Amino acid sequence: MSLTAPALLTARQRWTGLAVLVLAVTVVALDATVLSLALPSISETLRPSGTQLLWIGDSYSFVLAGLLVSMGALSDRIGRKKLLLSGATAFGAASLLAAYAPGPGWLILARALLGVAGATIMPSTLSLIRGLFPDDRERATAIGIWGAAATAGAALGPVVGGALLEHFWWGSVFLLNIPVLLLLLVSGAWLLPESRDPKPGRWDVLSVALSMAGVIGVVYAVKEGAAHGPARWDIPVTFLLGAAALTVFVRRQLRLETPLLDVRLFRDRRFTAAVTASLISLVGLSGVIFVVSQYLQLVRGYEPLQAGLAELPAFAGSVVGGLLTARIARRFGVRKALAASLLAMGLAAGVLGWLQQDTTYLLLAVSFLLTGTAEGVVYTLGADLVLSAAPADKAGAASAASETAYELGTALGIALVGSVVGSIYANGLSVPAGVSAETAARAGESLGSAVEEARGLPAEVAQPLLASAKDAFVHGMNSAGMVAGVLLVGAAVLAWRLLRGLSAPTAAEPVEVAEPQKVGA
Repeated sequence: MSLTAPALLTARQRWTGLAVLVLAVTVVALDATVLSLALPSISETLRPSGTQLLWIGDSYSFVLAGLLVSMGALSDRIGRKKLLLSGATAFGAASLLAAYAPGPGWLILARALLGVAGATIMPSTLSLIRGLFPDDRERATAIGIWGAAATAGAALGPVVGGALLEHFWWGSVFLLNIPVLLLLLVSGAWLLPESRDPKPGRWDVLSVALSMAGVIGVVYAVKEGAAHGPARWDIPVTFLLGAAALTVFVRRQLRLETPLLDVRLFRDRRFTAAVTASLISLVGLSGVIFVVSQYLQLVRGYEPLQAGLAELPAFAGSVVGGLLTARIARRFGVRKALAASLLAMGLAAGVLGWLQQDTTYLLLAVSFLLTGTAEGVVYTLGADLVLSAAPADKAGAASAASETAYELGTALGIALVGSVVGSIYANGLSVPAGVSAETAARAGESLGSAVEEARGLPAEVAQPLLASAKDAFVHGMNSAGMVAGVLLVGAAVLAWRLLRGLSAPTAAEPVEVAEPQKVGA
């Protein structure tokens, strides 16, 4: 397939190319959620500590967030199709390593390598959409489908993963990626046109190192500070070093002729509102899913498949929200749509503040559905706003900024919410008499550890230990839900203020589109 510009693509070629990109984003989204239901099984088999369990959950998103801007800029330079297919190959190799990891350390490493590979996939898909669909009406529809695919992949994760866990070991959830990646490699090589920035400039390695160090340093400090408090010496030191790296990164981008990330894009309030909304909305959503997956299995006693189906309303709502975003924005305007969706997410997340062990599932399902639908609108609308605010030849870097917010929000959500729950759980756990100090320490690390330790204890000791552990976990989940709700309501207010008086382009409002760059496969 050889074409000179996106404008020469037929409608069939554009939408067929989108189908390939949908396949790619589905893989990455699938990997972000499929692990949640496997955490209890991983706890039982690999016996990670509470901190290791959090790193297993969020190392993928930490590394992904730290590298997205760098990989987005790299895709503008070497070619988005080339980077996408290379990343898909690496993603498959890392999936195999994760599936057969012999211990928690190996699994954390494999998840980090998946993050490196995923960082090459996400910005490539969104920036290729910018090239495939120069017309903003078509692009808005394409982004809606792309966003729905991301949430559909997240929906498939718990359900298919739960089905696998009913019959196979936890590593099987990573093998889900392999057939999809093979199909992606074959169809992508054949169907996707290549595109790149015609004048990309050099890829600044120092900027890459600064962005990676800054993001991971700050997020690590936030995560550990939430879990242990700021008194530990390494937490403030790491935070300051990370913040300093990010400061130097921003100053360097302002000086470079061809920056890794054009930070001047944040002068556009549409861009800032979109990135901020994506970041905070994912803090709420990912944190909620992380703790609720454990709540359903370890507190309510659901089997993995049953828990996956119980979470389905959240992801089904996300698909619907993504597909309806363009219509909602045309009818109510971007400002109202974005702020109202964030507010709805905040109210739905706040419902967790009142959940108990025996709360009716109907309340949880309604909360899931509202959260997911609102997130679908926020995610899709945010991506559209980012691409509308950025010039076409910088689509990779701009898309990476949006995806960085998405993945950083996911990592922060797991880190913050998980750490809040873990801290309250450890402080609230009451260990009955007759339990050894070693067993008590193990049980205090996480609810999964307490369940595992209780299996080896006499019933008269195990039952009160489990009752206390479940009660402490639910109390922590209640507090985390309220924290997530307050953050999301604050994001709604911020988005409302940032978009005041601005005309935010959507499918209903044509924008000036830069001249399409030449491409060739």
